[in-house]
Amino acid sequence: MGFSLAPGETIKIPTGIRVKIEEGWMLGLYPRSGLGFKYRMQLNNTVGIIDSDYYYSDNEGHIMVKFTNASNTGLTINLNAGDAFSQGIFTEYGITFDDDATGVRNGGFGSTGR
Repeated sequence: MGFSLAPGETIKIPTGIRVKIEEGWMLGLYPRSGLGFKYRMQLNNTVGIIDSDYYYSDNEGHIMVKFTNASNTGLTINLNAGDAFSQGIFTEYGITFDDDATGVRNGGFGSTGR
């Protein structure tokens, strides 16, 4: 099973991946560079940031990737099951000393700050 994405179309792809990330680390998601060069395939949020607490969300931490085919040459993206379309990089980060966030965040896209 695969999909085709015409210019201007957007799709949310379930990856089937769940990652437990240590506190103080995050996973950055990026499109494969070849898809960006050939089709201008772009993540809708430019870089996907997966925080360590995402693992415990109601969707069980299932990572989704939302892409747009921003091609201005009319090329359609065709991906088959098993094709690589995204890549992730684990990054350690720090926070400010006065960070006092106390809210509970639950969900995926746009759930920070709710």
